[in-house]
Amino acid sequence: MARLPGLGPRSARRIVLQLVRRRSQQMVQLAQLLDRVAQNSRECVTCGNITDRDDCAICTDPARATGEICVVQDVADLWALERGRAFRGRYHVLGGTLSALDDVGPEDLGIPALLARIQDERISEVILALNATVDGQTTAHYIADALDGAPVAVTGLAQGVPIGGELDYLDDGTITAALRARRKL
Repeated sequence: MARLPGLGPRSARRIVLQLVRRRSQQMVQLAQLLDRVAQNSRECVTCGNITDRDDCAICTDPARATGEICVVQDVADLWALERGRAFRGRYHVLGGTLSALDDVGPEDLGIPALLARIQDERISEVILALNATVDGQTTAHYIADALDGAPVAVTGLAQGVPIGGELDYLDDGTITAALRARRKL
């Protein structure tokens, strides 16, 4: 359990003890659910989301065919955006970011499939919702360059001061991004 992301040794111990104490009510049921997920889950063939069918519910929802596609690094990012319920278009999961140090190139990610989708699905806007890391921004620039000249708007998420944030507690990069992305009030 401690090998799972987000769980330290103490939390893992508490979870295991809880499961052992209630093995007939919780452990057996959890094992059955995990087995079902292992047997039935797969990646959506269109966007890369996790689903139990070939295409996920987002890709098959006709109301989401808005012409907008939001590009994310991984499924966790897609789920985070879905929790906010602000985006009503479709997604494309890359499965990582470009990284010369880790020998990850465009072919290792979902970039070729993304470029094909943009043509096939008549996409009018590509929203690059990648992390504000060196690799995330490198990937965003690569995709933007690949789409240069295509009849599609390429946009990125706003960066800067979070709601409720205090300037004194922000790092220099966030303050710089906020100043560059300033807008008229």
